[in-house]
Amino acid sequence: MRYKNYSVNGPIPDPQIACRDLGQFRLCHLDGVIEAMQIKPTPQDKETFALSSADLAALSLAAFDQMMAVTPGFRARAGQRDMAQRIASALAGVSLGDDPEPGKAITVIQAGTGVGKSAAYLSTSVAMALSRKTRVVISTATVALQDQLMTKDLPALAAVLDTPFAYALAKGRGRYVCKFKLERLAGPGGDELSDELFGVDEDTPPARGAFARQLQGDHPEERRMKLYDALAAALASGKWDGDRDQLAEQPDARDWSAVAAERHTCTARHCPRYQQCSYYNARTQLTQADVIVANHDLVLASLGMKALPELDNCLLVFDEGHHLPAVALNQFASSMDLSALRWLDKLPKVLLDVSEKLSMALTQDVSTLAQQLKSALLDVARIAIGLLPSASSAHEATYRFSNGLLPQALTEPMTLIQGHAGGLSSALEALGAELKRRAKEDPAQALGSSLMYARLGQMAPRLSSVLTTARQLLEHGAQPLAKWLKADASSGLVFLTAHACPIVPGDLLRQSLWGQVRAAVITSATLTSCGSFDYFLQESGLDNNPDASTLEVTSPFNYATQGRLIVVETDANPKEVEAYTREMVAELLLDLQQVERGALALFTSRVQMKAALDALGSSLQPVVLVQGQMARGRLLANHQARVEAGLPSVIFGLQSFGEGLDLPGKLCETVFIAKLPFSPPSDPVDEARAEWLQSVGRDPFAELVVPATGIKLLQWSGRAIRTEADHASVICYDRRLLRMSYGQRMLQGLPPYALWRRVAGVLLPV
Repeated sequence: MRYKNYSVNGPIPDPQIACRDLGQFRLCHLDGVIEAMQIKPTPQDKETFALSSADLAALSLAAFDQMMAVTPGFRARAGQRDMAQRIASALAGVSLGDDPEPGKAITVIQAGTGVGKSAAYLSTSVAMALSRKTRVVISTATVALQDQLMTKDLPALAAVLDTPFAYALAKGRGRYVCKFKLERLAGPGGDELSDELFGVDEDTPPARGAFARQLQGDHPEERRMKLYDALAAALASGKWDGDRDQLAEQPDARDWSAVAAERHTCTARHCPRYQQCSYYNARTQLTQADVIVANHDLVLASLGMKALPELDNCLLVFDEGHHLPAVALNQFASSMDLSALRWLDKLPKVLLDVSEKLSMALTQDVSTLAQQLKSALLDVARIAIGLLPSASSAHEATYRFSNGLLPQALTEPMTLIQGHAGGLSSALEALGAELKRRAKEDPAQALGSSLMYARLGQMAPRLSSVLTTARQLLEHGAQPLAKWLKADASSGLVFLTAHACPIVPGDLLRQSLWGQVRAAVITSATLTSCGSFDYFLQESGLDNNPDASTLEVTSPFNYATQGRLIVVETDANPKEVEAYTREMVAELLLDLQQVERGALALFTSRVQMKAALDALGSSLQPVVLVQGQMARGRLLANHQARVEAGLPSVIFGLQSFGEGLDLPGKLCETVFIAKLPFSPPSDPVDEARAEWLQSVGRDPFAELVVPATGIKLLQWSGRAIRTEADHASVICYDRRLLRMSYGQRMLQGLPPYALWRRVAGVLLPV
């Protein structure tokens, strides 16, 4: 079926054409052609029609065309309309809500840099949602993209569509202040009981640098009092709405945790401050929004909790969708503290005090259970110390259990932990249920019930973590879990933890997400690896899904003329770490001397980056800005200021700087890649998965390592060319990209740069 777009304000050109008015568009059918004409609706244009999928697709595409035509600064880009058309046709055919035979569509679209993904999916999905009287949830992986959507892209779309729509940003509960807690900690009203109820959890490891600040004389109690008083004053004056992200200066994480809104300490509508609650006021705004911007963590964490629209009755867009598998693993992972256990001394007192106030007898001896639980956790900690390599203040140490099997010495105490934690959890849940019942049935008890519920809630997350982690550590199945111990000395003190995590993200997403979703778009600039979608489909649980389709939209950039990829042939094999690093650094220093404006050097490890830093001469030291030596925003601002002043500037960064940095034009004319970005071999989840694949006769290197590295290489090289006017080089010092068969596979997934190799300083075409 063909499609045309017109813009008219008068009568229909041909009254014989069968037409229907749909909001700001008039759809007309003639000889298999759908014509979508933009109109100014009149009061008489109120008749509604049942929309066919063809109507919906045409209407959505018309919104995209209109956005491109009238939005200042927007212009048609190669491939962008193909993306919009695929989204419109895919989402038009789904059925939402209570349809007994739902039609589903999950479309996976890789859109190269410069395509204009957000304009394509926003215009089509929002127009379709408004026509279907449903909503759109847009999920991202980064705050930067959320800001772009909320401050630029959605306002631009709202200015184009005649049908008004509301949009809002969804955040986790912990981003908002709890007024109930804050009132009891701020000002003269704060007392010893309030501090016990809502005070800072001293068992929580301090943030990086916090321990050093305390040694230098920082007084945490005085700092907290000033913070809470200032927050209360700002909230009372109306100058602050309770959103942590709106504060000019971000508070210490431990200080904020004492006043953060949390599910475990919240009685919701039974709370005396429910009407003034920052979190629930934000939730109310979400219910009124047609478009909700969220993040992947929140979407997965909210499954089944009604914090977001039901996924079978809305349209869902995952931008930066390549992050979904990693987020899924994180959501289903668990950990428990083995060294900070003072909370277990408080727990029985809290349970007994609450039960006494309720005149409710407990069926468990909670004092004995807590004592036994602490003893079992200490037994595990002692065993862990013997298994773990020593952790210094400069690094972390891990010990992974091969094949997911705990040694017999740990199985017995872990079984005790599960039993004791389960008994305490049952007691806590029984008391919590009774408090909620009383607050609901007798509003006069709401204040007292909320106080006691919050007191229980302070204990709930730690107890839940212990119980969940113990269960996972003891779990045995056909597919093992990754299980490991960790010592973290980054804060200045050593903290011991035990961890468990599933190893196949696709299974998790298939079971928890895709079974609920009816209509979804997954997009990113990096969804293919080595020229294929296979790896992403497997990792995301969409392989063999009959409702899933793929589309690759190439970038409008002319990479062959705008860029070049140079592979440096070193004498040393990259597997010979010390020799290779020496040679790589020597080559890099020669290249850095040629930088005239902006450049980015990406390293696979801190050791490797330090070797390059140590080798810098006096002429190059002022040129280099290093990740971690200052805040990211400040570093980028300094880099831009140098380049704009006509000075050379090179950013040294690790893997996190290989994605998301937008340095167009002269800000980044060369990207230096020190080594192919293979993941560090010490990651316990990757290790466990590789071990399992080998045990069932599969090749983890070919199946996982190569495609994962191919995606990272695509991301890293993507920092070079950001606009149609850019000209840049990518220089990779890892000869395996040309010499090894897996390197050739990775090259197939990169843009079609002009390819060169450099031997002894001489450039040769490939």
